[in-house]
Amino acid sequence: MKLIHCADLHLDSRLNTHLTKEKAAERRRELTGNFCDMVDYAAKNDISAILICGDMFDNSHVTAFTKNAVLRSIEENPGISFFILRGNHDSENFLGETENPPKNVFLFNDGWTMYDFNGVKIYGAELLSGNAASLQQNFSPDPSDINIVMLHGQETASNPRDKTEIINLRLFKNKGINYLALGHIHEYKVESLDALGKYCYCGCLEGRGFDEKGEHGFVILDVDVEAKTVTDTFVPFAKRRIFIENVDVTGLNNTFDMASRITEHLKTCSATDSDMVKIVLTGEVDVECEKNIDFLEKNLEKEYYFVKVSDETSLKVNIESFLYDETLKGEFVRTVMNDPSLTPERKAEIVREGLSLFSEVK
Repeated sequence: MKLIHCADLHLDSRLNTHLTKEKAAERRRELTGNFCDMVDYAAKNDISAILICGDMFDNSHVTAFTKNAVLRSIEENPGISFFILRGNHDSENFLGETENPPKNVFLFNDGWTMYDFNGVKIYGAELLSGNAASLQQNFSPDPSDINIVMLHGQETASNPRDKTEIINLRLFKNKGINYLALGHIHEYKVESLDALGKYCYCGCLEGRGFDEKGEHGFVILDVDVEAKTVTDTFVPFAKRRIFIENVDVTGLNNTFDMASRITEHLKTCSATDSDMVKIVLTGEVDVECEKNIDFLEKNLEKEYYFVKVSDETSLKVNIESFLYDETLKGEFVRTVMNDPSLTPERKAEIVREGLSLFSEVK
């Protein structure tokens, strides 16, 4: 028996941080379409169930188009069971719970719920601030069963601004869990939980921004009920990939040389015209360097679905060349260098920042 583990679809994300209004709308349709494509993949590959471990939607406002597309895919595939766990982005009525959900949809609540699915015990609970600790401490499945557990949360509080509930992996060790299916972290990660089982963040189904670069997709679980084993395989499935490429432009003094350096670098990158690419300019450039970021982006926009160029270069400043300069720049440099309250490091930093401003207003 085969199952799919996915999470963090974030359907109906706004996607307007970088993209134009038109491309953001197109990407929203693509995210919804990718869910439908995953269901089609499941139907064609004898997948018995799809486990969605939270954040199926991005916010409480779900458009009629997205809701209808999701429900249509579910209802047209009655042979596939959908186990859907709400995440921190999902609202209480994320699938129209005032109505009757499709018969092949199985939901969870804020207490442990267990479904016996063809001999596999599928557990799930929605972690909240008031129940997270007690739920995890009191979890006790039958270790003689094949046990799959669905949760949505972070394994550590690595981001203090992230208020999503923490999953204490220690509390799930040696409990007879074959596979701990997790959502919330948008990168694929799989590691041993204990001698028997694994825990896995499947990552998001589709990368949305440059903080979600790399391969995205879902995990297929192959369950052997008789042997009581669960094997997992990651399947890349995103319609578009996201790349961040660092390009060193040290010593280059004009836009056209930088454009050539970028072009040469991208020959080593596997990005295609369907992908999103962010170019990060690095290295040291002269304070008088001519650099047009808009031109660099326009120069590449036909090569990729979306291109962004970010300037993270630092200024190379020969301070001595300004000590006898009679211009305003020279006066600025001398004033900073003669300030006894500043350390040499701070003087250099102020000079670089100041000369950069001079260059911008030129």
